[in-house]
Amino acid sequence: MVDKIRIMIVDDHPLFREGLRRVLEAEDDILVEAEVADGHEAIALARQIHPDVVLLDISLPSMNGLQVTREIKASLPDTAVINLTAYHDEEQIIHAINAGASAYYPKEVMPDTLMFAVRHVTQGQWVIDDRVLNEDELGDWLFDQYRQIAATGIVDDSRFVPLSAREMEVLQHVVRGSSNKGIAYALQISQQTVKNHISSILRKLDAKDRTEAAVYALRHGWIRLADTKPEE
Repeated sequence: MVDKIRIMIVDDHPLFREGLRRVLEAEDDILVEAEVADGHEAIALARQIHPDVVLLDISLPSMNGLQVTREIKASLPDTAVINLTAYHDEEQIIHAINAGASAYYPKEVMPDTLMFAVRHVTQGQWVIDDRVLNEDELGDWLFDQYRQIAATGIVDDSRFVPLSAREMEVLQHVVRGSSNKGIAYALQISQQTVKNHISSILRKLDAKDRTEAAVYALRHGWIRLADTKPEE
């Protein structure tokens, strides 16, 4: 009897989780072992059950999918992560891969395409569009992406370096409209450290100011509108 591919679904929309579960469980070689709706819960549960694949939404409560991807891969390097998102563009694929994802798809992905990716990422491969890549080929692909960026005249490609966990926290406060003083108090760091983090965020996102960085984070689902209520 062939071992089934054990999958954990992470998404905060019950109807989407249910639909995804039905698609997956129609396959004889796949078992949906768990479902969670929150980023922190996803990290904790993944460390307990060690799934083969995590199907992970980018827009989540408490932590976005890029943060969760990075945390899961740090603890479980053999667990493959496939990011699913409603905010799909080529730039975000690079962010996802740099965070540790093995594949990245819009939520309207066709079932056969997703199954194809699931089976390949469990073998330690990456799937970019319809291409299956090994580690060397992935490096070549990333190099080609950076070369295309350079061809546009953009010298600083640091915008494709993932935001650190702390930078993501700072960005969430920025989206809420918090001042540097307010961010420093909330995170228990100095105002100069906050300024340094914001400078790094703007550089990585190629944003001119805090407003543009906030719009970028919201547009790509890194921070949800529901999480932008100003702090009391």
